Amino acid sequence: MDNIKIDRINTLAHKQKSVGLSEEEKKEQAALRKEYLEAVKENLRASLNNVSIKEADGSITDLGKKFGNKDDKND
Repeated sequence: MDNIKIDRINTLAHKQKSVGLSEEEKKEQAALRKEYLEAVKENLRASLNNVSIKEADGSITDLGKKFGNKDDKND
């Protein structure tokens, strides 16, 4: 998500607190927030796919290989 969209989310949030939003602006805000959350989730998944855990027995478990390559995305 680019900074222009993030700035728009912030602008709408400030306007909502001060004077309120029109129905069109509420729909735009909801769509932008949904897009933002999806981007955050995607970035988190990508980061977690690069995490490895050293087990007590000394073995390394690559969480990306163990959990990250699933086709179904349960949130």
